[in-house]
Amino acid sequence: MSVPQLVVHRDKQLMACAAAARLITKIVDAQSSRGSASIVLTGGRNGNGLLAALSEAPARDAVDWTRLDLWWGDERFLPEGDPERNITQARAALLDSVPLDPSRVHAMPASDGPYGSDIEAAAAAYETELAAAARPEDHARVPSFDVLMLGVGPDTHVASLFPELPGVRETERTVVAVHGAPKPPPLRISLTLPAIRAAHEVWLLAAGEDKARAAEIALSGAGEIQAPAAGAYGRARTLWLLDEPAASKLPQALYPAASA
Repeated sequence: MSVPQLVVHRDKQLMACAAAARLITKIVDAQSSRGSASIVLTGGRNGNGLLAALSEAPARDAVDWTRLDLWWGDERFLPEGDPERNITQARAALLDSVPLDPSRVHAMPASDGPYGSDIEAAAAAYETELAAAARPEDHARVPSFDVLMLGVGPDTHVASLFPELPGVRETERTVVAVHGAPKPPPLRISLTLPAIRAAHEVWLLAAGEDKARAAEIALSGAGEIQAPAAGAYGRARTLWLLDEPAASKLPQALYPAASA
């Protein structure tokens, strides 16, 4: 378990641009040392804002997009191409404008895909896909992702792990079907905390005043069942990337030293 580090930016646009630059550096470093990189994307306004900033960054050409594996932390169980699906939004923000290897873009199944409306089978298939990509040195049933990004919800949810729901209590499986999510749509697929914690680095993104209470709770010693964001951490590093409104309720002992 890594101790959370905080970086606070003036506003959400600056946060997105800085996070995009940070991500480019991580990808390039991983590709230089290992030949490829593995990243887990997140949806929502902060995740998509980061991808849009990355799309516009001049340094994006330093990335060898053909040697990048992309995974998702969660997905809305909706038909392929639905505008609410995370991958649809990611394609619009970045993916359609870079030369990715389609075989390395690991989208979670859609509700009109090969498993139809069977969300349990769809979740199990993604779990199998992750396990097949894991290497012996990963020591887990998922790859050791270089960076796994998570948006933090106002209720402290990450991925589609919501407070008190069964998914956040899962200790064995790496992917679960989520029923009855408190925000629409109710059916989702999500990585679990064990899968998240296999990542080398976990980045939690929080921007906006509506995220201030969630950041305060998660960073003040709350339990992961009540505050899933508190249970999301990387093996080597856990990085909270916030803007000033999202950081406004943090304890003063944390906030001044974290500003950047």
